[in-house]
Amino acid sequence: MTPKDQPKSEFFAAGPGSELIEQFDPERVPAHVAIIMDGNGRWAAKRGLPRLAGHRAGAKAVREAIATSIELGLEYLTIYSFSSENWARPDAEVSGLMTLFVEVLQKEMSNLSKMDVRVVVSGRREDLPSATREAFDRTERDTAHNKGLTLVVALNYGGRSELVDAVIAIAAEVASGALLPAKIDETSISSRLYTPQIPDPDLLIRTSGELRVSNFLLWQIAYTEFWVTDALWPDFDRHEMLRAIVEFQSRVRRFGGR
Repeated sequence: MTPKDQPKSEFFAAGPGSELIEQFDPERVPAHVAIIMDGNGRWAAKRGLPRLAGHRAGAKAVREAIATSIELGLEYLTIYSFSSENWARPDAEVSGLMTLFVEVLQKEMSNLSKMDVRVVVSGRREDLPSATREAFDRTERDTAHNKGLTLVVALNYGGRSELVDAVIAIAAEVASGALLPAKIDETSISSRLYTPQIPDPDLLIRTSGELRVSNFLLWQIAYTEFWVTDALWPDFDRHEMLRAIVEFQSRVRRFGGR
């Protein structure tokens, strides 16, 4: 779907999106939306379920977000799947998540191909369990030639770690004489981030009502618009995403200008 195409009203039928779609402007679609997917644990706790059940429900919400992104004409969708701080969670939860990643990738591979989705991983993947790392490496290879939505999976990701790694790369080049200190600028840093080929997000969505960025894309969100919803991530559906984008389209972005 090109950005000028009008989404199908049927996709948003039987919900608040059926009214919101009339306000959607296909000429002003954000190219890149990033999501902090928060609330899986609370969703499970409210239902007396183990936390991993919340993560499984959250995987369904990811499928919904991908489908909605394609329907609305987004070019990039970044999801905060596992932060560098999440290793501090109970071992059983972390182990279950790593296994779930492999399970979901195996199950969704054919759908990703049918939807022409390209998957890119952002983060320190070398610290991941071998099975998880290999599953994501394989998914990246198998979807590399897809031309539709680019899905960036932030995995073992931390915004500060990303900046540290960029500084280390720059320092090495300066030490070798390949880069002069006086030539270091914003472009030098941006080009050494984990995914330099991905543009900065236009819109950052956070679920569960929390008002913090949680070490996510600290460099890239300098002029990103924020939108927060009280919905827990497993309850975040196409109508909520459409609401966020319609709200985004009502804002005037000045990028520091008057």
